[in-house]
Amino acid sequence: MKTLKTGEFYGQTNQTLHLDFATITDTEYTHDSVDWHYHENAYFTFILQGNVIEGNKKEVYTCTPGSLLFHNWQDPHYNIKPKGYTRGFQIEINNHWLSQADIDIQNLQGSFSIDNPQVKLLFYQLFKESKANDDASIPATEALLLQVLAGMESNAATGSRNRPDWVKQVKEAIADDISRKFTLKEMAVVANVHPAHLSRDFSKYFNTNLGEYIRMMRIEKALSLMHSRKLSLT
Repeated sequence: MKTLKTGEFYGQTNQTLHLDFATITDTEYTHDSVDWHYHENAYFTFILQGNVIEGNKKEVYTCTPGSLLFHNWQDPHYNIKPKGYTRGFQIEINNHWLSQADIDIQNLQGSFSIDNPQVKLLFYQLFKESKANDDASIPATEALLLQVLAGMESNAATGSRNRPDWVKQVKEAIADDISRKFTLKEMAVVANVHPAHLSRDFSKYFNTNLGEYIRMMRIEKALSLMHSRKLSLT
């Protein structure tokens, strides 16, 4: 099974930035399928345009614009690209930098999808910084990446085993009808908990309040739709 080195991805590479703490790559997916392979570094894949199917030993993900995947190092996976243009943005993490920053990603095992809108919105900022590429971009990118990893560590600390059932129910209800005008009372009915309980504990599992979470979900959805030629910008 092939192991891809730093900065190496299947497809056409449009841009590679080698920084002290990470390697950032902008890649067009040109292969209809890619067999099982490894990467020598832990890395993120953020889908900017098009679609790709990615499978690992546990899950198969159908990725659309705005999808974000994390791959811990030496975790094998494969790719299938449907017809059409597909573009991804990858950030490989320097292991030495991780140890210096006192960040432990060993509890983030395997490959998995990230659906936290706060983390995904940070990736749009990371992409913007990669294109600005001025003398302020390097510290901005490092700070943003630290925010991403902190958000992931926070999510891992309140893992699915510790989350009450209402967290998933509320998350799915908002995602299923993102344009709806939600109220705290309606969400409490969905969650089958008292509104005061939902308001008090919401930030414990979502790292923000209900209103801000809905706003972030709407912004993230809008950004993912901007590349669609079937819709007007309005």
